[in-house]
Amino acid sequence: MQISPPEAPGPAARAGRLGPGRAGTLPPTRESAYPDPMSLPADSYDPPQTPLEVLHSDDHLLLLNKPAGLLSVPGKGPHLADCLLARAQAEFPEALLVHRLDRDTSGIMIFARTARAQRHLGLQFEKRQLSKFYVARVWGEMAEDAGTVDLPIIVDWPNRPRQKIDHETGRRAVTDWKAVRRADGETRVHLFPKTGRSHQLRLHMRELGHPILGDPFYASGPARDFPRLMLHAEGLKLRHPEGGAVMKFSSPCPF
Repeated sequence: MQISPPEAPGPAARAGRLGPGRAGTLPPTRESAYPDPMSLPADSYDPPQTPLEVLHSDDHLLLLNKPAGLLSVPGKGPHLADCLLARAQAEFPEALLVHRLDRDTSGIMIFARTARAQRHLGLQFEKRQLSKFYVARVWGEMAEDAGTVDLPIIVDWPNRPRQKIDHETGRRAVTDWKAVRRADGETRVHLFPKTGRSHQLRLHMRELGHPILGDPFYASGPARDFPRLMLHAEGLKLRHPEGGAVMKFSSPCPF
């Protein structure tokens, strides 16, 4: 399905960006070590057994809807072999990985069907010519309508795969956000990542003081007590590897 994604916040909204020294008031988070989802014990990985949902397929591209709880790529050990890449290759043996989504995030993932398409799409990611937008439900009713978070991210090695903000050694990470609905102590937001760091959206929302509901790494207390991470990759815009036509895709948000 091809639709136009919502507009990202404009320059006026981005003027009040959150940067160094302007982190929001944060809820408490656990400080103990977090398990690496790529090396989970055999009895703790139970991915949904849903049929492969194909959003688009042609000779060069394959777009799938990843369910929450399913790894994008295999983890360490045979008990973590089930992943979207393996399921894709069972039906499309030539499918090649282009990017990943966190295990607990649902939504659009794109695969290439030729090595040429894989290189082309990889360059679009690298040059930020490919755009994505996400839908999330976050804790608390946000006071502002839109803004930008510009805070550098690095892996938190003692607690990996958890990430942290580090102004000295972190890699630049930028997220535009736009509030679309507030009700019952939470806010529905559209998120527009301008960079692609691990856990970027999850950590940036936590830094605003509004963690994504159901986040096992960055939320705590009642904000964590949800059946899944409330984050969905809803929209994707890219240039087709053959011919360069702009294509837009959408996967309706399940929450």
